[in-house]
Amino acid sequence: MKPIIGITVECHHDLENRRSQGKLELNWNYAAAVTAAGGVPILIPPTADPESIAHLIDGLLVPGGLDIDAKRFGQVNHAKVKLQDPARYDSELGIWQNAPSDLPFFGICYGCQFLNVAQGGTLHQHVPEITGTEEHSGGTLQDYQISPDSRLGQVVQVPVMQGQSWHHQSVDALAEGLRVSARHADGTVEALESTGDRWAIGVQWHPERTFDDAATQRLFMAFIAAAKAFREAR
Repeated sequence: MKPIIGITVECHHDLENRRSQGKLELNWNYAAAVTAAGGVPILIPPTADPESIAHLIDGLLVPGGLDIDAKRFGQVNHAKVKLQDPARYDSELGIWQNAPSDLPFFGICYGCQFLNVAQGGTLHQHVPEITGTEEHSGGTLQDYQISPDSRLGQVVQVPVMQGQSWHHQSVDALAEGLRVSARHADGTVEALESTGDRWAIGVQWHPERTFDDAATQRLFMAFIAAAKAFREAR
């Protein structure tokens, strides 16, 4: 059977909306990329029991979203922060903490930041204050220098990847158990990965928006292959 890939979703909980109480959202191309790479995507709402989900799926994809509350890493929120509904982070953290230690993980944009914060790292809350430009937001097509000795480098098989950038935050202090595997020319951290055997990679750009790129396809296929191997080893 094909591996089951759980994808968390953007949520906007609104108790004052008497008709729907809010919305759950996911851009189509996340699920499409997982399907094209050979996986079976299922969407995970924050109301799902995290322990049950953690032992149901063969891989976890945490996609893009709004900003993680800075209290999660011991800071006060910057004025430019647009907060993610806390129910989403709580749900994702619950899945992460209850999942088998070798469950494959793929984080995209917010998901890359989640990987670092969930393990004890911190974020730069507003990158333009560091770089002096807005280059990382608005879908800019950028080049990313890939560490050749990293798992990411082995997967994508190119020294430089291109991708679209839609973020104003980035990794600052690196969590224990993670390493940087890609950077932008201005020094911004653009990818993280586990230092252990677990297939856990987070990229700050949006590969699901440039799926025609061969290196991007290799990245998604490697994630699905890891999930398949995890399923078969259960």
